[in-house]
Amino acid sequence: MAEAPADISDARESLCGADKAALDAALAQAGVPDKQIKMRRQQIWSWLYTHGVHDFDAMHNVAKAVRAGLAENFSLARLDIAQAQYSDDGTRKWLYRLHDGHEIETVYIPEAGRGTLCVSSQVGCTLACRFCHTGTQRLVRNLTTAEITGQLVAARDALDDWPTGTASNTGTRKITNIVMMGMGEPLYNTDNVIAALNVMSDGDGLALSRRRITLSTSGVVPDIARMGAETDVMLAISLHAVRDDLRDELVPLNKKYPIADLLDACRAYPGLSNARRITFEYVMLKGVNDTDADARELVRLLAGIPAKINLIPFNPWPNSPYECAEWDRIEAFADIVNRAGYASPVRTPRGRDIMAACGQLKSQSVKETAAARKMAELEAKKLHRPIA
Repeated sequence: MAEAPADISDARESLCGADKAALDAALAQAGVPDKQIKMRRQQIWSWLYTHGVHDFDAMHNVAKAVRAGLAENFSLARLDIAQAQYSDDGTRKWLYRLHDGHEIETVYIPEAGRGTLCVSSQVGCTLACRFCHTGTQRLVRNLTTAEITGQLVAARDALDDWPTGTASNTGTRKITNIVMMGMGEPLYNTDNVIAALNVMSDGDGLALSRRRITLSTSGVVPDIARMGAETDVMLAISLHAVRDDLRDELVPLNKKYPIADLLDACRAYPGLSNARRITFEYVMLKGVNDTDADARELVRLLAGIPAKINLIPFNPWPNSPYECAEWDRIEAFADIVNRAGYASPVRTPRGRDIMAACGQLKSQSVKETAAARKMAELEAKKLHRPIA
């Protein structure tokens, strides 16, 4: 089992989650000669991302002087777990408090034969998708490369998923898949997301298969091709509507990048083939986008694109304006899509009881602020006084 986490109050910069360029810079700052930086970085990379160590002194094949130089200015501190929640279905959700006090959520979904980690890319979100809880939280900032990668490292710690942990007893990892489907729009943080995905998929470290990493975007068209070319990961599109007028309402980004432009970008996605299909995500909203006509139009729109359609029963959240489509309606929709030759699995809701399901993530501090505001409003009504 990995060592105890470093003190989160440590003022030193953490190298946990760092990419190769950041490690090279840290080694140079620690006084390592240029000719040795690549070798030392390879050593540290392995200790960080293969073994999951928490302290430079555990890096036995790194010279003591190098370890001391690094420890003077840097740490290997993990993201601070402010709260951990456990669903009855096995799903786990972690609330991470970042160095500046802001918060993000990460979700682990265990299934037979695999475990998926849902990773965030931003604090909050700027897209304001009407069916998504995160969209009700204003965008605060992009996550750094280290904060994105750090979610995977911290999750492996929590699950004891390093070679020295319980994973070594079974020969299988607990985290096998990554989905960039947490808080934020990944392609509004493209540089840091690309760097983080390349750390996660590096064969000498965390070594997640690129075929098991999926990035979901609401349709930032200009960066779709770049993401594919520089990471070779799988692509998912948050589509949710087959008409521009409705998608303008559900996914306001559509006003900038309408459906036709988005699908053109999908057809040009690097490496697209029947073996590397694009997943189109479609949340099922009662009386909004769930008709047979919608299903037939979806099939027409996707003609010629190697794809599968992931139908998502709407996961409710406080004061949401929508309801989930009836189950027989979802099945009828899926049947039309399936008979047209597209796989159309219905996503099983996971973690609803801890607000960890698709579209339910939101920083706890924002939830608490909203709850406090609501309580104050109720108290004010009792006392007949205005709220500032």
